Amino acid sequence: MDDREIVWLFLARDEAAIKAAGEKYRSYLMKIAENITGSREDAEECLNDALLKAWETIPPMQPEMLSTYLGKLTRNLAINRRRQLDRAKRGSADVAFEELSGMISAKETADAELDRKALAEAINSFLAKLSERKRSLFVRRYWYCESVKDAAAAEGMTESAASVTLHRLRDKLRDHLRKRGFDI
Repeated sequence: MDDREIVWLFLARDEAAIKAAGEKYRSYLMKIAENITGSREDAEECLNDALLKAWETIPPMQPEMLSTYLGKLTRNLAINRRRQLDRAKRGSADVAFEELSGMISAKETADAELDRKALAEAINSFLAKLSERKRSLFVRRYWYCESVKDAAAAEGMTESAASVTLHRLRDKLRDHLRKRGFDI
């Protein structure tokens, strides 16, 4: 079943949409959630919560890219779940978030949504200027929260080279954001 048909089922309030979306995107969504939570059980919970959230938000939302929409829901739920877990045990997701924490704050103001959109646009413009390999490495590490080792292997790099590249990319991102008026 293609994405348009699945979205149509959601819009028609047909519960088959949940099953179809789960079957089609289970492995993709589980990978995202497991990378962040570090636990298969927590990932399963995030997957189920993401499908429920999709049921609750479609309509009014009508996502053009269902995989991206579900991926974002899953990622946000996994991040929230991770924050609830014991902070004493540090996993790759915590480290990935810490690496970018100096640049991306979670201030909650009346303009927070506008701030997030402006930040997203600034980050996207930064990523658009990178080579495909560097962009993929960055996204693997900071969006999918893959370990440096796994992201490096996927990009055909040594872990050390990936670490150095990511460090340089963070520095360049910091400069890029400062030039666009973000208080970093």
